[in-house]
Order: sequence, then structure tokens, then C-alpha cells
Amino acid sequence: MKLLKNKLAVTIIVLSVTFLVLIIATFKRENKSMIESGAGAALNPVQSIVYKATNRVKESVDFFLNFSEVKEENKNLITENEKLKDKLLEYSDLADENERLRQILNFTEEHNNYDYVGCDIIGYPNNNISDGYFINKGENANIQKGMVVVAAQGLVGQVTSVGSNWSIVQSLANENIVVAVMADSTREATGYIKGYKDRQNRNLAKVYDLPIDSEIKEGNVIMTSGVGMLYPKEIRIGEVTKVEEDKVKVMKSAIVKPYVDFNKLEELFVIVPKDIRDTKEVKYN
Repeated sequence: MKLLKNKLAVTIIVLSVTFLVLIIATFKRENKSMIESGAGAALNPVQSIVYKATNRVKESVDFFLNFSEVKEENKNLITENEKLKDKLLEYSDLADENERLRQILNFTEEHNNYDYVGCDIIGYPNNNISDGYFINKGENANIQKGMVVVAAQGLVGQVTSVGSNWSIVQSLANENIVVAVMADSTREATGYIKGYKDRQNRNLAKVYDLPIDSEIKEGNVIMTSGVGMLYPKEIRIGEVTKVEEDKVKVMKSAIVKPYVDFNKLEELFVIVPKDIRDTKEVKYN
């Protein structure tokens, strides 16, 4: 009886080893015999579990082995992305600058009976834009008090103080600057414009003293009329956004949104009459 038990144990061990060999063989061999195929089919569920578990372990190991490399690649991609963003901003700035230069070139071609002195804003009197701008050109560049200043978008204001290499420019945002104007559609040259702030404290402008029968309307372009020869004629100022009537004074007025954003100015151009050296008086014919 004891011998029988020993033989049974040996048989079980042999069978176990045989099955183990068959499992290994079915992984490696492509051409199987009918017996092996049957055994493999019986053991496929076990093989699948073992394979999936082994594959997941392998994937985890690969991930940890490659993590530092992936992290470095991600860092490089972030750096490249930031560089591309910077390049895009540079191209955008260049496009804006080219557009401003194109606009001022068109303006100078339309008003070629004047000279133009380009200048940069270097500060603000009392640190307040409403009080004007310091520019980096003055008497040494033939700039005089009373000369008109423009930007690519249109009228800015007038030179009010001059030094040897600096000047102060008062903009239309200041109520002290008064300009004779007309509308592009009506060509009426009866009103004047000066700075105006609405309830939202926005820098706008307002045309005063228009006759009650004026045909001015929303959407009209307001420009300098040239009356008094203090400003060259037909410099664009802004667009009418609202027309008001004062039936007591029998007058109209018009709210104007300037084309120039006085908070975002960069380059300015001083308009210099060609004969200024002879007359020493600023007049724009």
C-alpha cells in the first residue's frame, strides 16, 4: 500500500513537470502536433493570465525606465512652445509697427507740403496722460510751440512747451486744446472740437456750436477744417457716435470717438511747415 502511494506521488510529479514543459513549449513552438494543440487549448486560460500579468509588469518597468527621458522631452517641448509664443508676439508687434508706418506714410504723401519730425514719448507731465507727453525732440530739431502733432491714426494735439531737445505735447484729451473741424460728408466748417469725458471716464471729444439745421450724423468722420491756419486741413480726428440737440441755444453738438488711443501712443510726428525758418511763425496753409 505504501509502495502504491509512492508510485502515485511520483506519477503526479511527472505529470506536473510534463504539463509545465508543455506550457513552455506552446509559447515557443509555432507548429504544434494534435496532442500539443489539445493540451495548449486546455492550458490557454492559464497562459493568458500569466502572459497578461507578465506584460503589465514589463510595461511598468519600461515606464519607470523611460520616465526620466519622457520628463526631459516634455521639458524641451515646453521650452520650444514658449519660444514659439515669443516669436509670434514679435511678429505681431512687427505687423502692428508696419501698419502704423504705412498709415503715416500715406498721411505724409497726402500732405506733402509739410515736413515731419518723428519722435518718441519719454514721459508724462505730472505722470498724467491728460497733461500731455514729453517727447525727445525740441528746438534743435526746428520744433516750435504751436506746431501740430499727429500719430498714424490721426490728430494727437499741439506742442505747448519747447526745450533744446525736448517738448511737451498737449493732446486732444485735454480740454485746453480746441480745434476747428468739419464733417467729411457735409464739409460744414462751423464747429470746434475739444476733449470730453463721458460717465465711464473715457477719453472722447465733443464738437460744439453746430447749427441746429446741421446734417451731421452718427458715423460721420470728423477732421480738421483748416480754419485759422492753426492746423493743416483734413487731418482725421474721429467718428461721430452721437448727435445732441440744444433747443434752448438752437445748437447741435456731436460726441466723437477719436481714432487715436491716447493711452497707447508710441511714435508721434510733429508737422513742420516748410517755410518755418523764414517766417518764424507757425501757420499751416
